[in-house]
Amino acid sequence: MNRLVGKVAVITGGASGIGEAAVRLFVEEGCKVVIADRQNEKGEELARSLGEAAVYAHTDVSSEDDVKAAVETAVSAFGRLDCIFNNAGIGQDFIPLEDVAMADYQRIVAINLGGVFLGMKHAAPVMKRQGGGSIINTASVAGILAGHGGHIYSATKSAVIGLTRVAATELGESGVRVNCICPGGIITPIFANAVGHPDEAARVMAALETSFAAIQPIRRAGLPRDIANAALWLAADESSFVNGLALVVDGGATCGGQWSAAVEGTKALEELL
Repeated sequence: MNRLVGKVAVITGGASGIGEAAVRLFVEEGCKVVIADRQNEKGEELARSLGEAAVYAHTDVSSEDDVKAAVETAVSAFGRLDCIFNNAGIGQDFIPLEDVAMADYQRIVAINLGGVFLGMKHAAPVMKRQGGGSIINTASVAGILAGHGGHIYSATKSAVIGLTRVAATELGESGVRVNCICPGGIITPIFANAVGHPDEAARVMAALETSFAAIQPIRRAGLPRDIANAALWLAADESSFVNGLALVVDGGATCGGQWSAAVEGTKALEELL
């Protein structure tokens, strides 16, 4: 407890999913938080429930004015900015390249990559003046391995990893650390939306929970709190020498499938030979 006492953070996409889990955890650890999101009702309700520790700022991360205003809200409300968690993002259907509409391409890039860029752009000057800070970006295992997300989604997450590393080399010289988290199969509403069934989110996420537990070495689906815990570590002083990291939090999924499944597959093959 109290790992973030005296610190101030902006968390984009903070009204639900991973963002909400991070907001709650950061506040538990003593942080003051700006909840930056487009979901006004959810964001305002969350801020009210957390009392003086949090404020809500309507933020479309594809809008530079909105992102700049969220950073300014942190400074005006709490006096400083120690961390920005550029977490907001959207998914994409698994569809053929020729079926991707340019409007969808532009929207995914503007939010998943543009939102991260804008968050870093406007947080960096504040942190440099303070002499330090932690920038955390949400990437994905889809940015490392093919087949974990749609074409454009995966491309933006690869770009987030690259942008994180380049920014780390520049801002690290000013005491500002830049890292990213690569979540694996985390049960959040983004998956229900990505498969095209936002109105059946509960059923879809229950099915995904079962599916993820069956393919990852750690036999459970990832939870938003798992990513929030990683973000907490990157925001806290314990990670003060960590810079340019792409931290994979995926239950071992990118290491391969479950060992027991591989053993059973080998036995089955041997029986056929």
